[in-house]
Amino acid sequence: MSKKYIVLDTETTGLEYKQGHRVIEIGAVLMNDRKKSTDHFHSYLNPSRLIDEEASKVHGITNQDLEDKPAFDEIAEEFINFIDGSTLVIHNAPFDLGFLNNELMMASTSYPKIEEICDVEDSLLIARDKFPGQRNSLDALASRFDISGYDRTFHGALLDANILADVYMQLTGGQSKFEFITNGNVVSEQEIKTEELIIDQIDDLPTIKSCKKDSEAHNERLSEIEKKYSLRTIWRKF
Repeated sequence: MSKKYIVLDTETTGLEYKQGHRVIEIGAVLMNDRKKSTDHFHSYLNPSRLIDEEASKVHGITNQDLEDKPAFDEIAEEFINFIDGSTLVIHNAPFDLGFLNNELMMASTSYPKIEEICDVEDSLLIARDKFPGQRNSLDALASRFDISGYDRTFHGALLDANILADVYMQLTGGQSKFEFITNGNVVSEQEIKTEELIIDQIDDLPTIKSCKKDSEAHNERLSEIEKKYSLRTIWRKF
């Protein structure tokens, strides 16, 4: 990743900012070269209103938790400086953008909208394109990609941003750099040359042979592709 990518999530008092609901937590994680960094933005916020009971059941944040927390306008400058010029990765982006733009407008009419200072990638749209007709909530995707090690008792903005960073890397092709473990030490692919990777004792590797039915199904599928796209598939060359 050559650009500045930030994975972002929010928690709110309810579902509709147009009904007066507010942001109560922002979590954002900076990614460096397709890896999560320790650089992040996180803040709980005092919304100056009560949290809906159903919302509290989801994120576990109570009104008492926020009594001594700053208002959005107190952290707005820091937040803008952190995300400015980045590509924001957000799951169901319209929801978070609606709330954040509303907070910025309430804090100061001089503040820009998020889309004016950032590019936005909606990971939900990417997931729907990749897995049409399937459940593509953040939890469903984390389960599909076998992303574990997180306590999911409650949702949380910083927690979900970290999970989304893992999900986004899987959605967009995984990490670009591999790591090799040798003699208990982790060595990056940049530190090891391909010709130096020696694989020993491969005599016992299993051989899998296709049956006639498999070959016929394969050829039938190739014919379908060739007919549909008016081309000769690369597999015919082997």
